Amino acid sequence: MTEGIIKRVNGPIVDAIDMADAFMLEVVEVGSYRLIGEVIRIRGDLATIQVYENTSGLKIYDKVYRTFSPLKVSLGPGLIANIFDGIQRPLRDIRERSGAYIKRGEKVTPLNMTKKWHFKPTRKNGEYITGGFFIGEVPETVMLTHKIMIPPDKEGTIKDLVPEGEYTLDDVICTLIDKDNNSHQIKMYQDWPVRVPRPFKSHKEMNIPLVTGQRIIDTFFPLAKGGTAAIPGGFGTGKTMIQHALAKWSDADIIIYIGCGERGNEMTDVLTEFPKLIDPRSGQSLSNRTVMIANTSNMPVAAREVSIYTGVTIGEYYRDMGYHVAVMADSTSRWAEALRELGGRLEEMPAEEGFPAYLPTRLAQFYERAGMVETLSGYDASVTIGGSVSPPGGDFSEPVTQHTRRFIRCFWALDRDLANARHYPAISWLSSYSEYIPDIEDWWKKYDIEWKVLRDNAINILQREDKLQNIVKLVGPDALPDSQKLILFIADIIKNAFLQQSAFDENDMYALPLKQVKMLRTIMNIHNKSEALIRKGIPLITIKELSSIPPIMRMKFTISNTQIEKIDELSDKFNHEIEDLERRFAK
Repeated sequence: MTEGIIKRVNGPIVDAIDMADAFMLEVVEVGSYRLIGEVIRIRGDLATIQVYENTSGLKIYDKVYRTFSPLKVSLGPGLIANIFDGIQRPLRDIRERSGAYIKRGEKVTPLNMTKKWHFKPTRKNGEYITGGFFIGEVPETVMLTHKIMIPPDKEGTIKDLVPEGEYTLDDVICTLIDKDNNSHQIKMYQDWPVRVPRPFKSHKEMNIPLVTGQRIIDTFFPLAKGGTAAIPGGFGTGKTMIQHALAKWSDADIIIYIGCGERGNEMTDVLTEFPKLIDPRSGQSLSNRTVMIANTSNMPVAAREVSIYTGVTIGEYYRDMGYHVAVMADSTSRWAEALRELGGRLEEMPAEEGFPAYLPTRLAQFYERAGMVETLSGYDASVTIGGSVSPPGGDFSEPVTQHTRRFIRCFWALDRDLANARHYPAISWLSSYSEYIPDIEDWWKKYDIEWKVLRDNAINILQREDKLQNIVKLVGPDALPDSQKLILFIADIIKNAFLQQSAFDENDMYALPLKQVKMLRTIMNIHNKSEALIRKGIPLITIKELSSIPPIMRMKFTISNTQIEKIDELSDKFNHEIEDLERRFAK
């Protein structure tokens, strides 16, 4: 049976009969517009379909056409610098064809099949090759070489490999003859089911940090390459801006940005601003290493649900080439809301706050596709996932935030008070945590053998300062002894001279790991030397008046990444002044 008949329409959910031969997650085309949908439930000959487009106008007895295939994405040259919707329809091509609005049933090939790419073979006829290995390469952008791979489920002897030249994605570049003497035509692109993780050889240890240049992330709450992070925060706390900073400054090779259920004006800003951003490593447009998935809040909810799988599948494809990929999902709360709406339409029993009972399972399926792996071709590569969460009213006890915490190891909690005080990034140093510190500690030791000690001591000072603030509110800071006033003073330096970072200052917008370590060591040196002097009876006010303190407070602005040695000079000046001070009081 190749056709079914619509029996019931309930928003994006359609029931169709005469579908006994359909299989789960099969893609179908619904109605005269042939809207794209996916089979999500089968009972006898009745199939329940979630439709990825607006179902207005569908009628009882309209036909449903089977495709005998699961939902797939096309993977090949042309993904980078492109913008897709949740089911990988290219939005730029649709705009040129249909104008500002996507017509229902619009079908445009995800990749440009007529454009010619310069293919350079890296293998020879007669070689035996297995899935995941490269057969050639294409310069996809000025920053990226696209490696043409054999699909993971294919292997055989290469035959009829084309010479170097210009070819379209539809051209056959070689034939594989497998062990049973069957031939398989290989093109420069391949299709892959979005809900099936792409295979790899083995998991690797996650012991290299994703360097972001943001001090509160890299030094205090680092994320390992191949790791997972959640960015929860209420409206206006800077979730999207942090993801922009990660996209611009992180040392990932490829960025996959998924705008999942975000407001249309926010996504418009992303789509217009990203091409203008300059990649600091290459001097080229950041879009030359970025793929964008745009699925705004006014688009069909079913497509929002599948958009994160589309994005992570593209990320896994570039990982298989040996690249380090960062996937940014903004936001998983809107994605969970799509699950809730679909669950309500399916008349499923709701769990807490109306979310379906399988919400934790779906979150796990998404985040577990991250990882540092050895690819089928033998490269060490990774997919790192950072998902923002938008809890209503900033309540971190709501289900999406709580379930997400079960599957991630890095939690960057955004604080509204910090955001209101214009302290950015507004990541709370009291509520955030990272479980990757033991894994990446050795990497940081090449910059400073005591990196973890410095970090732990700084966080301890901030935690002590938070407790002291309760006393200060009652009796005022003047009632505290100098030893406790020192805690307040050093905490203020850490917060303002280290954690707060300006995206508009050329020297401060990005900090190299070495600069971060030296800045923190200089601040902790002030604490240690001052604490020793206070024990000897020297008043804190005298230390605060040292001429070396103000330049240290301003070092993030005045010292660039190419002048890091000047931080040592500031520290040396402070040490000399402390020695002079000690000698004066000794007399």
